[in-house]
Amino acid sequence: MIRVPLPRLRQLRVVALATSGLLVASALAAPASNAQVTPAAAPTATIPGVDEIVSSPNLRQIANVPKVAPLDATNSDIAFQGRYAFAGNYNGFVIYDISRPSAPTVKARVLCPGSQNDISVHGDLLFLSTDSPRSDDSCNSTPLGADVKASWEGIKVFDIKDKANPRYIKSVETACGSHTHTLVPGKDRKAVYLYVSSYSPRAQFPDCQPPHDSISIVKVPLKKPTEAAVVATPNLFPDGGFPGSPTGSATTGCHDLTAYPSKDLAAGACMGDGILLDIKNREAPRVINRVRDETNFAFWHSATFNNAGTKVVFTDELGGGGAATCNEAIGPNRGADAVYDISGRGDARTMTFRSYYKIPRNNADTENCVAHNGSLIPVLGRDIMVQAWYQGGISVWDFTDSANPKEIAFWERGPLSADTLVGGGTWSAYYYNGHIYSNDMVKGLDVLELNDWRTWTAKLTRYQELNVQTQPSYLGW
Repeated sequence: MIRVPLPRLRQLRVVALATSGLLVASALAAPASNAQVTPAAAPTATIPGVDEIVSSPNLRQIANVPKVAPLDATNSDIAFQGRYAFAGNYNGFVIYDISRPSAPTVKARVLCPGSQNDISVHGDLLFLSTDSPRSDDSCNSTPLGADVKASWEGIKVFDIKDKANPRYIKSVETACGSHTHTLVPGKDRKAVYLYVSSYSPRAQFPDCQPPHDSISIVKVPLKKPTEAAVVATPNLFPDGGFPGSPTGSATTGCHDLTAYPSKDLAAGACMGDGILLDIKNREAPRVINRVRDETNFAFWHSATFNNAGTKVVFTDELGGGGAATCNEAIGPNRGADAVYDISGRGDARTMTFRSYYKIPRNNADTENCVAHNGSLIPVLGRDIMVQAWYQGGISVWDFTDSANPKEIAFWERGPLSADTLVGGGTWSAYYYNGHIYSNDMVKGLDVLELNDWRTWTAKLTRYQELNVQTQPSYLGW
């Protein structure tokens, strides 16, 4: 999402709640009393009213945990480990105990402002991305202009061994900050790497100089995480990226990368370019194929592989997540997903466009709606993913046939306002160990249950840890 102004808070506070402690008010909210059920994949006859919930029969909400101060800024990404979900917020992060998905509880809230607090976890470590210039690297920092050399942006590292009391232990400054980061385990398991994506350099920004055709790679030794440091800044576009057009963003860095470590692959969504990378050498990723869509894509935002690594889905965040693009005027091919087949071997692998996918419902012009973060659902024998669409809600769709993707389930709230475009909706919607978890920018954490014959085999796969942009493989046939 495009950077937005943040409320600025000055203290690091950890509010710990015992596992058996109180639920946040309304944490057990079931589907609202005005919820309606509509057939899967069929457009709703009318746009839902303000906060009205509509869904297909096979997808229902089972819990909601609202945001509370001081973490009442914009919610962002989610990571998972064991019985915990870790949810980013522009003011810090929340640790939820999800051992009972229908009754999540808050284990800890950590106040540490810094857009956009993209989040990942590994073992006893948690990583946050800071993508707004701050006065220093502390959680007491204040905003500072990017034109000031002393400003700080980058990665923050927390020790989360005690889930009720996370400890901030290390920071690493990175060029142009860290809009997102992707965790990639080292081959020797002694370290993890963070592939840091950032963009939009300016000549007047001392720490973000053009051209910015690279990512930053932070190496984190697992036994000595306080020695984390930038070890490489590979140039992914030595000949320059997409120069931009009236309808498409110029490439001045990457927005997000998804790694598939077991296949030594990564896919990069880099503003004006989609790229496929060989990451066998974790400190020297290489671009092996690049694609562009100068007709319909405005901003290459994120990527998802299928389990076999033979397809990749790229998303287009038309309007930066702040515009109404799920309407008749924009149409079905813009602000959508694009499905690409991957063929060939080694450095000869190429990506070939097959189709677009967009939710088959028009939203109100007061709703920001566009393709955003989602995850593969570990279904045997099929390619199915769940995806967030901001106020377009949550869509479950099947791209087994690359040329003919189709929706099989959906859930959404009506607009936040009937009269004015107000930003909100689900930032990330991910499948984890039997349920879908959504971090709604305004409404908080939603938990949904999917019951569909086409996805029941996903319940056979259990993960101990899940960072969606570090894509795991699962047993297939």
